[in-house]
Amino acid sequence: MKMPVPDAAIMARREEIAAALRAIVPGEGVITAESERRAYESDGLTAYRTLPMIVVLPSTTAQVSAVLRTCHELGVKVVPRGSGTSLSGGALPLEDGVLLGLGKFNKMLEIDFDNRCARVQPGVTNLGITNAVAHAGFYYAPDPSSQIACSIGGNVAENSGGVHCLKYGLTTNNVLGLEVVLIDGTVLRLGGKHLDSPGYDLLGVLTGSEGLLAVVTEVTVRLLRRPATQRAVLMGFPSSEAGGDCVARIIGAGIIPGGLEMMDKPAIHAAEAFVHAGYPLDVEALLICELDGPEAEVDHLIERVESIGRDCGATICVVSRSEEERLRFWAGRKAAFPAVGRISPDYYCMDGTIPRKRLPEVLARMQEMSRRHGLRVANVFHAGDGNLHPLILYDANVPGELEKAEEFGSDILRLCVEVGGVLTGEHGVGVEKRDLMEVQFGPEDLAQQQRLKCAFDPDGLLNPGKVFPTLHRCAELGRVHIHHGATRFPDLPRF
Repeated sequence: MKMPVPDAAIMARREEIAAALRAIVPGEGVITAESERRAYESDGLTAYRTLPMIVVLPSTTAQVSAVLRTCHELGVKVVPRGSGTSLSGGALPLEDGVLLGLGKFNKMLEIDFDNRCARVQPGVTNLGITNAVAHAGFYYAPDPSSQIACSIGGNVAENSGGVHCLKYGLTTNNVLGLEVVLIDGTVLRLGGKHLDSPGYDLLGVLTGSEGLLAVVTEVTVRLLRRPATQRAVLMGFPSSEAGGDCVARIIGAGIIPGGLEMMDKPAIHAAEAFVHAGYPLDVEALLICELDGPEAEVDHLIERVESIGRDCGATICVVSRSEEERLRFWAGRKAAFPAVGRISPDYYCMDGTIPRKRLPEVLARMQEMSRRHGLRVANVFHAGDGNLHPLILYDANVPGELEKAEEFGSDILRLCVEVGGVLTGEHGVGVEKRDLMEVQFGPEDLAQQQRLKCAFDPDGLLNPGKVFPTLHRCAELGRVHIHHGATRFPDLPRF
């Protein structure tokens, strides 16, 4: 995995750049000591580490604007960072770049129950929004497993999902407005408390743009009422293929659960040992299906889901009888990632999405890959929307095992595309999937995406080295090609 070659001329001006930033963010807001910069050398994808040249921690939009404008004038690269929970290397620093940390942007600015929305700063945690409005019976729907720590600004950057995105949508479906700062310091406000905006959907463009287009400094999110009833069904199956078949049948029956999650045997055992959620240990696959809505509707849907589960060979079926039991069912699933850390020194968390009906086939082929690569895999899925999270188990202390894990992961993502899926469902591309983008997109597809990047950041200073396998300069993308002394369309006027 290669990153852009550091600019020696920029690194030689490190003290000058730091002094310019200190004039904007005084006190402890600019970090240059190596021991203090070390805390920012990686995000959640800890296999890759780089020490940033400088870390700057602004606390106001005006400071962010001034920092970006200064870096733009000096030709310095900038990597935005939220809570650092990215699993794709989206916040991996650069040796010749400024790491722009937004952790001080941690305030709830406004809660508007009448309009069912809230304005928050990007450093507010995902769960922090729900906690702030729970007393009035509201919540924020997207709920990544890292919701206790991940920031809403990072959620916007990666278009994060979570357990309940099947019914209530990803981040892009729950964000109403943004305040963003462009690389030249320009501050823009997009959307707001209203449902939609005229003109180009720039809100949609920026959600999921992974810090390559602008820096988010404020987010307006949609708030939802808590459902009247929420109950979860826990079903165990003799094989992962049977569990996958059950998922396809539930969705095929027109039932859209609030959440539909699946774990295989290694993940089940790890989660149960960690959380003691009451999971059965004699099954190969576990399915958690949550139904929500009016009580009569939920009761009816639970009966239908139980019937589908039995038809698919479920050997155990337990319906939550209290809110505490429902939350306990989910506690194991939410803790699956850290729980797997108990059974392996290291693991590599993948993120691909497939058509739901191909789930049994993909699970079987992943087991073949596991045997071929000689590495174990624990599977955790947002099964309802086909978002897979295979956890490849390895030991970084064993020479060559990280490389084997990367190869295994690449094979899984290629398989996702092969069966009609995509490279990522919610973790983003970052550096992890960057060099696989050509598996899904052709040269013209990537060139058009890069042209959009150039419209926002013509000098390529925001988060370079991420997403695109080959980052062309903007002038190269717009140049006129000459062949045998003539342009491709010589009859067309040139301006």
